[in-house]
Amino acid sequence: MSKPVVAIPADIREIEGNVWHATPNQYVRAAVKGADVLVFLVPALETGNDVDGILDHVDGLLVSGSRTNVHPSLYGREATEADGPFDRARDATSLPLIRRALERGIPLLAICRGIQELNVALGGTLANEIHEQPGMWDHRKPDTPVLDEAYGIRQKVIVREGTCLASVLGAGDIQVNSLHRQAISRAAPNLAVEAVAEDGTIEAVSVIGAKAFAVGVQWHPEYWVGSDQPSNRLFAAFGDAVRAYAAAKQAVAQRSAAE
Repeated sequence: MSKPVVAIPADIREIEGNVWHATPNQYVRAAVKGADVLVFLVPALETGNDVDGILDHVDGLLVSGSRTNVHPSLYGREATEADGPFDRARDATSLPLIRRALERGIPLLAICRGIQELNVALGGTLANEIHEQPGMWDHRKPDTPVLDEAYGIRQKVIVREGTCLASVLGAGDIQVNSLHRQAISRAAPNLAVEAVAEDGTIEAVSVIGAKAFAVGVQWHPEYWVGSDQPSNRLFAAFGDAVRAYAAAKQAVAQRSAAE
């Protein structure tokens, strides 16, 4: 059997007047190297994507981070310029894919913007500029062009006992690279909080009653997947879930063909 395929919803980027469907290489690399899967980039379209048609051909969904934010209208708030930048095509692509992947039991790993999309897709809300709130830390990306410094592992989060993440990483403190100015405000009703920062910021969630692996993290395990043990374990667990889904799907197809 060939390697299973994981879909990554793309972003819209304008480069020298041309519109691109793009995703950062660090997510593709982490999926290929850390989860041992093939990658399919889903174009970001406001209309026209066939959600089930896409998911019919993949075995997992990886929802990446991005420089853009989920549009506030999708969680009941009026948008201001300070809430941006936005990518409505990314929203229109990722949120339906998330909902339908969960319904179908397709494994899901959501990172940074991805965890925020997961929360909004299931009925939660987001808070902007969390560093301005009393008692909250500054979780924003450091202002440096050196990516290894910007994505440096420097923040502690506490993984709660008995959670999906605890079964992968162990319960207790781990060090991560959490870079964001937005965060989950009200968690969706069917999301369980899996890890928090010391200031109380929600750093990881899982989908309650999910049919397969369905986890979102606010930090960036994709960046250090080749050298950081927790990052590697998270992608390996996602890859295992994707292979299990692919094997079960193939078994069903073989039974149907034999009947």
